[in-house]
Amino acid sequence: MIDARPLRIGIVGAGPAGIYAADALMKSGVPVSIDLIERMPAPFGLIRYGVAPDHPRIKGIVTALHKVLDKPQVRLLGNIDYGTDIDATTLRRFYDAVIFSTGADADRALPIPGIGLAGSYGAADFVSWYDGHPDVPRAWPLTAAKVAVLGVGNVALDVARVLAKTGEELLPTEIPPNVYAGLQANRAMEVHVFGRRGPAQAKFTPLELRELDHSPTIEVIVDPADIDYDAGSQDARRGSKQIDMVCNTLEQWAIRDVGARPRKLFLHFFESPTEILGADGRVVGLRTERTELDGTGNVKGTGVSKDWDMQAVYRAVGYLSQHIPQLPFDPVAGTVPNEAGRVLIDAAATDPAGRYLPATYVTGWIKRGPVGLIGHTKGDANETVACLLDDAPGFARAVAPDPDAVTQWLTGQGIPFTTWAGWYRLDAYERALGEPQQRERVKVVERHEMLAASRSAGLSR
Repeated sequence: MIDARPLRIGIVGAGPAGIYAADALMKSGVPVSIDLIERMPAPFGLIRYGVAPDHPRIKGIVTALHKVLDKPQVRLLGNIDYGTDIDATTLRRFYDAVIFSTGADADRALPIPGIGLAGSYGAADFVSWYDGHPDVPRAWPLTAAKVAVLGVGNVALDVARVLAKTGEELLPTEIPPNVYAGLQANRAMEVHVFGRRGPAQAKFTPLELRELDHSPTIEVIVDPADIDYDAGSQDARRGSKQIDMVCNTLEQWAIRDVGARPRKLFLHFFESPTEILGADGRVVGLRTERTELDGTGNVKGTGVSKDWDMQAVYRAVGYLSQHIPQLPFDPVAGTVPNEAGRVLIDAAATDPAGRYLPATYVTGWIKRGPVGLIGHTKGDANETVACLLDDAPGFARAVAPDPDAVTQWLTGQGIPFTTWAGWYRLDAYERALGEPQQRERVKVVERHEMLAASRSAGLSR
């Protein structure tokens, strides 16, 4: 406590990382008052705008996050863009400390020739489109009959699966009408996923991989020549049940006969993309170099190239966080430099006052980079919150800590913020849209429609 009042904490970003941080603060036993400040009108971040619509199992995490936001110590302030609507200096007027949990929603660069051609896309942009993000175009060009996806992680599988499925298959999910119309017009009949290394180095999770084969319209094909292991690969299989399960699934697919399902999804290994081929400014193919294992689980080039007929290429080689104004940033790692969540400004300084940005913390992907599953952010949050609480006695106190102060300031600035009560209204509205079609919900895309459905009266939670 500070002067017999709860510790006032602002958390920028109301995705899983930010909500887990709020949960850790409440479980600490220290009296707290928390505001989650979110750029979107709705909470849940990656769960709402980064998980494929046909993965309700993962979206079920929302149930647990919902319980955190229902707590009286937590308040949601949505539709507030940090860096535009509010900055770090202003936040420190209202909060004793600020935690940034802004995640990663941009595509990591892939520096190969042709990457800028029309028909070359980042996976993150496509994910935002099919997840109904309000800040991306409503239409997506799905005119390519043969499509390449570069990368062998779960995002690559999501992109490949959505490209290969029909609009009718995805209609029972929450996809909005514009996404359904786009997928109905999709011309893709072949989707090719390319990995530079072998099956034992793929980053798929076993369940995500097996789900590819559940569609009645998608034939998953693996070339037997791509099933290869060296000593390093065998060690990896022995050391990880998940890796072994992935390899077993790929082996089974490689030896079976190709079936008659109309859309083909090829999983290629030992093919390193070296160039996206173009003509008249558009993608017409992909060039890869065949690789081979070097004994350690890594690969080396063979000098043998192959050109593939493709009309579109999606790179799914990793997400990248955006620079947060007024905070230091490492553009290569895509993270805010930090030690255990404390924002680092001078690693050479021995005095904490010169080493760390006062009362400023990070958690989630902006802290450690876009690796690991959603649940891994809990450990990040616990570590960051432990540091914050250790530092709390030395905080320079907020000058306007009353919870009404920040909402009055937002109102005075003309910022139409949303609240947790507003989310309940938006949630009910989306569910009502889905009811006539026997769907759980239909996601609202337009920001003005989200605001109209969710704007709460007065200063309710």
